[in-house]
Amino acid sequence: MPFEPFSLNCNGYFLRAERPLVMGILNATPDSFFAGSRVQADQVGAAAGAMVEAGAKILDVGGMSTRPGAELITSEEEQSRILPVIEAVRAVAPKVVISCDTVYAATARAAVAAGAGMINDVSAGRFDDELLAAVAELRVPYVLMHMPAATPATMQQHTQDYGDKVVTHVWDFLAEQLIAIRQLGVLDIIVDPGFGFGKNQAQNYTLLKNLHAFRHLGVPVLAGISRKGMVYKPLKTTPAESLPATAALHLYALQQGASILRVHDVKEGVEVVKLWSLLEEARLVGEG
Repeated sequence: MPFEPFSLNCNGYFLRAERPLVMGILNATPDSFFAGSRVQADQVGAAAGAMVEAGAKILDVGGMSTRPGAELITSEEEQSRILPVIEAVRAVAPKVVISCDTVYAATARAAVAAGAGMINDVSAGRFDDELLAAVAELRVPYVLMHMPAATPATMQQHTQDYGDKVVTHVWDFLAEQLIAIRQLGVLDIIVDPGFGFGKNQAQNYTLLKNLHAFRHLGVPVLAGISRKGMVYKPLKTTPAESLPATAALHLYALQQGASILRVHDVKEGVEVVKLWSLLEEARLVGEG
């Protein structure tokens, strides 16, 4: 479907998107599900520089794994992991938007003070009652994601039987949260249906097939599919072997209205966006 340009005020930096954006993943964690996304302190500069050179407009820095089965760590430990990464990224790539992947208000405040310009929250504000107010105070964009009322450690035990209503359920949840978050004063919001978070394979693919529905919420839509179980498990492979299949689903996500691709592999993600652009140009010529 046609792309809708959007803009975000990211801690004073105005990001304008005329076509889908690629968000690269930098994990300052020892246990994220894809080892290739983990960075050590002495690797951050090179990794961030390579992602920006390849075309990433946003880098998502996380210090706590949210893979199925992962336990929550404290905000203090999270900050000790991510703040040096944010500072290192800012040093080598001063114009890239840094997103902080956190569920904690204290981490969000510290990250923005260190140079982050966006908060990406898997919990929809349910793990820390102060987070959403902090985001409103900080006046940075917020990624609102759907996950059942559970933690990453237990979310796959809480996979719900939505019947044929998974899209409606996730849409209604995001719509209700959008209203509440806007009332707090958060100006720029991005929605994420939460692929792999408390959802089985059939539900993930139903959401992907109907991703365009979330465009009707009137905000950009983020697709976080990269190398996840919904990609590699049906193929009986591993996260390390799932780049080609990930690229295929990324192209489909763009065709279904994704505004941002959150990826482990920036070069390939940017290539997918370029090919999608060619398909869009051909479609417009055909319609003309």
